[in-house]
Amino acid sequence: MKIAMVGSGYVGLVSGACFADFGHDVVCIDKDEGKIARLREGIMPIYEPGLEALVESNAKAGRLSFTTSLAEGIEGASAIFIAVGTPSRRGDGHADLTFVYEVAREVGQNLAGDAVVVTKSTVPVGTGDEVERIIGDTGTGHRFAVVSNPEFLREGAAIGDFKRPDRIVIGAEDEFGREVMREVYRPLFLNESPILFTSRRTSELIKYAANAFLATKITFINEMADLCEKVGANVQDVARGIGMDNRIGPKFLNAGPGYGGSCFPKDTLALLKTAEDYDSPTRIVEAVVKTNDSRKRAMGRKVLDALGGAEAARGKKAALLGLTFKPNTDDMRDSPSIAIAQTLADAGVAIAAYDPEGMDQARPLMPGVEMCEDPYAAIANADAVVIVTEWDAFRALDLARMKDLAKAPVLIDLRNIYSPDDVRAAGFSYASVGRA
Repeated sequence: MKIAMVGSGYVGLVSGACFADFGHDVVCIDKDEGKIARLREGIMPIYEPGLEALVESNAKAGRLSFTTSLAEGIEGASAIFIAVGTPSRRGDGHADLTFVYEVAREVGQNLAGDAVVVTKSTVPVGTGDEVERIIGDTGTGHRFAVVSNPEFLREGAAIGDFKRPDRIVIGAEDEFGREVMREVYRPLFLNESPILFTSRRTSELIKYAANAFLATKITFINEMADLCEKVGANVQDVARGIGMDNRIGPKFLNAGPGYGGSCFPKDTLALLKTAEDYDSPTRIVEAVVKTNDSRKRAMGRKVLDALGGAEAARGKKAALLGLTFKPNTDDMRDSPSIAIAQTLADAGVAIAAYDPEGMDQARPLMPGVEMCEDPYAAIANADAVVIVTEWDAFRALDLARMKDLAKAPVLIDLRNIYSPDDVRAAGFSYASVGRA
């Protein structure tokens, strides 16, 4: 089967490469000529473990190609995926569907045969209806169906998530759409991956509901962490104790500086706006968004407290280890490190930082921060070392070397990756999240 993937960003490129690895003939389409040229040379626009090798092998096999021409790319395609960005719209938080509708219009104008148009982008309820109307208004006469097929990829583990999914959700309104989508995902039948067929609007809402629920779990355990610090409990044991209940589960119960990234912040906002539009308030999600936003600045104040308070911190230096919102990605979108760095800078603290993959993306967002070549260069002469992102490279740092390099032996571990006893035995003053 030929598949066209319109949009070669994170979702489009990962999905396209994985579909090609299943044996489909995939064309990735993007208007960015520079991006397409680099992809043809094997240069990835994002960092994702395993993606470069996957793209290279399938391009060499002739199953994966790249073009800037939508008309050329969709010719002969049985499934045309829309995988363009839906960022939060300035001013009101709604998902900006400009790119989705532009693609729908261009697909309608260039449709040369029967095809299923699939919204892979995260879109509000009812978007598929509008996409169907836009394509139908072109009047090409070819049979088409519009299907919702949300993605559930975790950055840093996207290829595994695509090839071994928890579930595949397909929202279709007719048998033509369902039939084509069964063929698209037929390679996963052998893995017995569960496929859930729903209405299109239900499928669109599933994506938002899933992300809002996960964001709620993160925010809940972060609030429990604050309570643990007050009462002398250990949040890691609390998380383990409640996570062993299979009604709750252990995932997304790691206390830290708050969620960020490309999905949770914009999707929770978009869900709130959709709920407002339909006069169906989502008070829990509203509280989650507000609490998470305030938590990021609170983590900055936690660092200031470790430096002796806001007044005493002025003129001191902090080393930030990890800048991306999570490990194994270069994504800086809504990363907690941005708010933490701003809080410290506002208090007059100098900042040095290191991240294995995210420093190029971080530089324009943190113009006053010194980017260092390795963690130890950032630690040199620092009055406090702050672990912001739990990269594996930070899990076994040489504590003795850190103590020698730092101006003061202060470690603030916002991801709880170290044992308090080990760090204190090495001579550090140690602060973590949700542990006395």
